[in-house]
Amino acid sequence: MGNGSRSTQAASGGAGAVYGLGFIGAIVYYWQHADGLWWHLWSIVEAIFWPAFLVYDLLSHLGS
Repeated sequence: MGNGSRSTQAASGGAGAVYGLGFIGAIVYYWQHADGLWWHLWSIVEAIFWPAFLVYDLLSHLGS
């Protein structure tokens, strides 16, 4: 294979690292604001899907 597959893998690795750092930051943020067992469990879900929440909030602010 050519060098094109290596550059694609390198770019994917960088995106994974950014998502991983974002996940850690999101879980710390949401965990600190949680109160009670169910809110702590929900904070884990929010940390996993934080990019979706971010895009939704951005689009809702742009649309109004």
